[in-house]
Amino acid sequence: MKDFLIEIFAWWRGNTWGTRFWLWRHGSPVGTDELGNRYFKSTDGKRRFVVYNGPAEASAIPPAWHGWMHHRTDLTPDEEGYQPRRWQTGHQPNLTGTPYAYRPDGSLLNGGERPKVSGDYEAWSPE
Repeated sequence: MKDFLIEIFAWWRGNTWGTRFWLWRHGSPVGTDELGNRYFKSTDGKRRFVVYNGPAEASAIPPAWHGWMHHRTDLTPDEEGYQPRRWQTGHQPNLTGTPYAYRPDGSLLNGGERPKVSGDYEAWSPE
């Protein structure tokens, strides 16, 4: 029952009933990536969509599908035989707002002191 209600009301999770109905009426599937995200295009070919496998996070679109989503190519990675470049890495989730987020030295959340700076910089202090 919980999943049923989430699908109706939680648009940020990706696939609501409205999305599902629209894709059924006006969309056609074009492929799936290695993360399980499903890609669609409108019947007129002008709009492209992704239904995420899990929470909707734009960074979860692999580089191969990113080009297709942004109309850089009309061929899907499956059609063009896409081969990733050496420097392309796998997906890493956005950790902002989690305990695993990057916190540089001097960050208030890191609990450390700001490192001393070099040169002639002096912090302003009210008199």
